[in-house]
Amino acid sequence: MIKPTTASPAPGRAPGEARTALLFIAPAMIGYLAFLVWPTLRGVYLSFTSFDLLSAEKWVGLDNYRRLVNDPVFWDSLGVTLHYVVVNIGVQTVVALLIAVLMHRLTSSTVLRGVVLAPYLVSNVVAGIVWLWILDTQLGVGNEIIEWLGFERIAFFGDASWAIPTIALVNVWRHVGYTALLIFAGLQSIPPTVYEAGRVDGASEWRMFRSITIPLLRPILSLVLIITIIGSFQVFDTVSVTTDGKPANATNVLQLYVYDLAFDRLQFGYASAISVALMLVLTAITVFQYRLMRAGRSDLG
Repeated sequence: MIKPTTASPAPGRAPGEARTALLFIAPAMIGYLAFLVWPTLRGVYLSFTSFDLLSAEKWVGLDNYRRLVNDPVFWDSLGVTLHYVVVNIGVQTVVALLIAVLMHRLTSSTVLRGVVLAPYLVSNVVAGIVWLWILDTQLGVGNEIIEWLGFERIAFFGDASWAIPTIALVNVWRHVGYTALLIFAGLQSIPPTVYEAGRVDGASEWRMFRSITIPLLRPILSLVLIITIIGSFQVFDTVSVTTDGKPANATNVLQLYVYDLAFDRLQFGYASAISVALMLVLTAITVFQYRLMRAGRSDLG
């Protein structure tokens, strides 16, 4: 007669370890479901209603999305946001890559890394207010220096052609250190023997940067671009404290338009529809970019 056997725990795993792990994961999981999953699902539902906070929700189907397609303010805000995204990502990526390469090749000082990261510790609101004072047309130190150099004062936040590039550069100043450290971490993963082989073959520094550094940094650069694009499309606080959409809606980015619709006009249904559309666009861009740059593959293997 064959005696029934009892299942034994996996090697190296103590009984009850799974329950203990679930207890540690539970608080984070509850927060994730309560503050991310539920608001997202609620927002998707509201995008199909005419909810205005003062009356019961009324199902309107695709009416909010039809209004979105024919809304000139939405398309203008999307254009302003794209302008900001291009300036912010272009400048930030190039400057961060330059800083990371210089730190990697010239110094290993942790103090310097701390200095580079310091602006990231300042909140967007504080950074916006400080740069608003520095670049003030009449009293700002920045304009005093510009006038001392012999140029005319510039209304950085008051001129329609200057406002978005100025806001983008304020955010570049705050985030470039964090982005540089991400790229620096990627540089640390490149074996020194690869550069030694390049020097033996007589390659110049520029040739090694173009043929070794950039290709081997592709996974981390993909990550940086995805993070930067998502963050750039969500710009709100810096714009709110510096220009509040002015002058003449020249800085009316999408998030500011959504805030105005929801909390000033109480059009939560239409504001939710714009937010859902933005989420879908960002998801499509992320998936396309991930596949295009083969972000999950490394040439080091």
